[in-house]
Amino acid sequence: MEFTFYKYQGTGNDFVLIDNRDNYFPKENNALVEEMCHRRFGVGADGLILLEKDSSTDFKMVYYNSDGNLSSMCGNGGRCIVHFSHFLGIIANKTRFTAIDGIHEAYIDDDQISLKMTDVNDLVVSEKSIFLDTGSPHHVEMVHDLEEYDVFVNGREIRNTLYGREGSNINFVEQKKDDIFSVRTYERGVEDETLSCGTGVTAVALAMSEMGKTTKNTVVLETRGGILKVRFEKYQGGYKNIYLEGPAVQVFKGIWK
Repeated sequence: MEFTFYKYQGTGNDFVLIDNRDNYFPKENNALVEEMCHRRFGVGADGLILLEKDSSTDFKMVYYNSDGNLSSMCGNGGRCIVHFSHFLGIIANKTRFTAIDGIHEAYIDDDQISLKMTDVNDLVVSEKSIFLDTGSPHHVEMVHDLEEYDVFVNGREIRNTLYGREGSNINFVEQKKDDIFSVRTYERGVEDETLSCGTGVTAVALAMSEMGKTTKNTVVLETRGGILKVRFEKYQGGYKNIYLEGPAVQVFKGIWK
């Protein structure tokens, strides 16, 4: 089998993207997805994304983690597929597309993508952390000296012991200013720290608002892969009009044989 793929990255969170509007990709072949995402024997990526036709929106996003399994929503991947759809000529500068968690809107300004996320109404606040779902489940916990913090060991432990078999993504946060936070994320499915996580920084922004750590409705998130912004509206019962903003870059095109 031979087909074209594109490599994308959004603040260091990298993906294999495939135009699957003709439905030629063997979606049941999880081993192929895992092989393509492998950083030694494949293209190398945190996940693989298929762009497919959709009857009610511009396109459908199908996302696989690097372990080969279908996954929940990916914010950085969502921004990358919006850029990809623009590159393919499917959309102009705005879009509505379908993902596993529902319909999303997005806007393009050069390589900057603003992606509307789903509303968040349920935040579970505990003594040390907040749990919420921003399209994917996220644990948010503040720590000191984030740069030296062992994200892999601590993230893996919390992911597996606190959240059971299904697990959760684990975000560690350190505040820099009222509206600026540093974030490092351990992602389930990748089972490692990634350079950036879109649904993760979205979760962090809302969690910091919920905890009273920020009074702003636009928050800057510094990740190891770059800077993202999250803006939102807080109302009684939750958060709405949530937008994840940042770059999406096509890195290269290739042929998989």
